[in-house]
Amino acid sequence: MAVEGINKLPVKFTSKEALSLYKKLAEVNKVLGKLDAVLSSSIVNTSILSLLSYNESVQSTRIEGTQVTFHEIMEFSRVGAKNWQQREVLNYKDAIDEGFRSIRDGDAISTRLLKRLHKILMSDSARGTTANGGEFRKVQNFIGPDNKIEHASYIPIKANEIGDYMTNLEFFANGELHKSLVVNPKSDCEYINYDSDPLLRIAVVHAQFESIHPFLDGNGRLGRILIALMAVKEHLLDYPVFFVSEELEKERIRYYNALNAVRGENPDWIPWLTLFLNASEQMAINILSKINNADKHARSGLKLCKTQTQKDVWLSTFRLPVATPKQLSELTGHHPATVKKSLDYLVEKGLLDKDNAAKRNIPYYNYDLIRVISNS
Repeated sequence: MAVEGINKLPVKFTSKEALSLYKKLAEVNKVLGKLDAVLSSSIVNTSILSLLSYNESVQSTRIEGTQVTFHEIMEFSRVGAKNWQQREVLNYKDAIDEGFRSIRDGDAISTRLLKRLHKILMSDSARGTTANGGEFRKVQNFIGPDNKIEHASYIPIKANEIGDYMTNLEFFANGELHKSLVVNPKSDCEYINYDSDPLLRIAVVHAQFESIHPFLDGNGRLGRILIALMAVKEHLLDYPVFFVSEELEKERIRYYNALNAVRGENPDWIPWLTLFLNASEQMAINILSKINNADKHARSGLKLCKTQTQKDVWLSTFRLPVATPKQLSELTGHHPATVKKSLDYLVEKGLLDKDNAAKRNIPYYNYDLIRVISNS
């Protein structure tokens, strides 16, 4: 039998449950602090931020069944998408970039922002009902193995309730008091509310958004973008790299089961909050490893460079690991012929590879960097 609807926020649980949760929270925040320190001292931190968000785009869309690889998307980000799966990944990257820009400009997490990002996600014939891009659903939807509501595992709130639930969510997400977020001070329960720890609030916002399911399609992707945006808004890290989709993708069924547990009249939030904290910790450990390995790769390459131009070109491949001399010329400001000469030198030293079959617009590949970013 399907679970139906959700309670409004805040979230409540017992003091005993809270104790183990807060203990784990302290451990995760410690690892996030370490990641911030390593990012600050890395020589390639700004260069690979874009690559990490491309990887997030790949992993988030993989949760929902696309088969695009990070290597493939590096190829097609250069020449444009060839099919709907690649378009879906590139749309995700565009939406996350637009979201980061908006948050940095001081925008709140709002219905208006989410609708704008949803429209980007749904554009250019990606999967989903493109005609409804940026619009809340007007009909009842459901989550299940097929298109029969009687087989549904979850039936979200009615369409006419979405506005009310989203208002409750917005105030919670932005850390602001609202009449719907008032709790009973005499209660012996513990609450995660609008003024709770940012990491726990981010976990709650993601699950609540998925449960409201305000759009006909794209809720999962937008909900995972919401995690990254809130992390930037709450200054969890100094850099926009809070990407947990790679970890959630590894435990897809556990992820969906934990989300379903927070729904209905008697929600159990502990499985989801625990899963999210564990995924956040593992994500921080993995990104730490990626940054360290990318840094090591960059420094070893710099040692083999003889001129400043070669160094500039070498480091530019950390921003565009699959690129032509013309693209890297635009990035570095050096003449295309000079860039090509430097690239060929880097190929000679075994740092890069080039497509010998191409006659014009020859692409060069920083395969070791691609492997670093896509490996977990």
